[in-house]
Amino acid sequence: MIKVFNLWFHRKTVAQVAIDLMFPVVCVMLAALWAGGGGHLELEKVAFYAVIFALTMIVLNAWLGIYQRSHTRTREETRARAVLSLYLAIPMAYLMFSLLSVAEVDQNFLLLSGLAAIFATLARRVHSAHSRPGSLLSHRVLVFGVGKDAESVGRVLRKSDPDIEIVGFYPSSMDTEIVVPPQVVLSQDMSLSDTAHSLKVDEIIVAVRERRGGALPLRELLDCKLSGVRVLDVASYFERALGQLRLDSLRVGWLIFGDGFRQSWRRTSVKRLFDILVALFLLVLALPVMLVTALLIVLEDGFPVFYRQERVGLDGRLFRVTKFRSMRHDAERDGTPRWATANDDRITRVGRILRKMRIDELPQLLNVLSGEMSLVGPRPERPYFVDQLTREIPFYAVRHSVKPGLTGWAQVSYHYGSSVDDSVQKLQYDLYYVKNHTLFLDIVILFQTVGVVLTGKGAR
Repeated sequence: MIKVFNLWFHRKTVAQVAIDLMFPVVCVMLAALWAGGGGHLELEKVAFYAVIFALTMIVLNAWLGIYQRSHTRTREETRARAVLSLYLAIPMAYLMFSLLSVAEVDQNFLLLSGLAAIFATLARRVHSAHSRPGSLLSHRVLVFGVGKDAESVGRVLRKSDPDIEIVGFYPSSMDTEIVVPPQVVLSQDMSLSDTAHSLKVDEIIVAVRERRGGALPLRELLDCKLSGVRVLDVASYFERALGQLRLDSLRVGWLIFGDGFRQSWRRTSVKRLFDILVALFLLVLALPVMLVTALLIVLEDGFPVFYRQERVGLDGRLFRVTKFRSMRHDAERDGTPRWATANDDRITRVGRILRKMRIDELPQLLNVLSGEMSLVGPRPERPYFVDQLTREIPFYAVRHSVKPGLTGWAQVSYHYGSSVDDSVQKLQYDLYYVKNHTLFLDIVILFQTVGVVLTGKGAR
């Protein structure tokens, strides 16, 4: 894993993006040199257009989810995304290279070479997404512990990263029961450090809850780290690999003494300026859509067009959020708040489209300009649900240490939440954002939000 501005990227993803950038550029440059016949050629201009084309395709592929490491797509679905990417690459390449004026080289030849490079990279991407990794790419991991935490780590490892090879689970002296399959439990005939060296382990994940009374072999773990083996506790692993702080592995001491949770005046000022500039731009851009939306709401269900509702914001303060009305007038006639559900009969026909496209959220840009919300942050919840969730979920109030957002890390990482269990899952992503938020992470979330809106993912 490679950390960039508090956001972890898998080394394989970084390598894929680097190849997708360099390979088309190299192919186009070689084609230009070959077709130019050794004459005077403006290689800088050719390289510039090739880089712009490659970067455009990287952005498009990211929106299509081609770089996602953890997914449940079939090979046919991955092929469909690759075909769509190639289909969209044709007009992009034609537009890009039609602007390139190099007398010595046929533009169509450069265009075909660029498309051929894109086809080759996409074909390779489809193959690698559904094939077993080679030995050079595999990452050997030893899990210290055999209890529930260790079993959870093993399950997540197998699901989230096919490049990881779990060499086994080493028992702790404090483990009272073995939850992992007995056949993967390593013998204690050798010490932990000797076992790690003999199995050529790259990383050790400490997955034991009890750490007092000599439960951890600190000297052996230190020897492993000094010899180049990375040692992580389970909370740090989940943060790095999944982009979330798992509640079942969190401890108050880890939150207090660990890094993150920086709330400096500089970060607050930069975030506020970014919010104002982007919110104004989006309001101007979305104004025609908002006018049409208001008209459609009135035609179907009359006035009012907007719906204002009390939500919990920064430091637990209440404010009124503004949305386009997507439900009937009598949606909660009994006065009891209810979660939105799939195929909710309270939602109007226009409202269903608004929610699918996330258009109902656009008026919240006014809340962003007023300073009650930010563009990116945990989604604000109603006081009724906040009281319930605070009682039932540990650390829930931590999400109120930053401004609520129009979109958030949980919204681009998890589907729509409509229960306490969903709120637990989303809180784990919200806690990651609160701990690691930077301007770079905000930009990444806004970028991914575009893909969520275009695909209608998680709408309800």
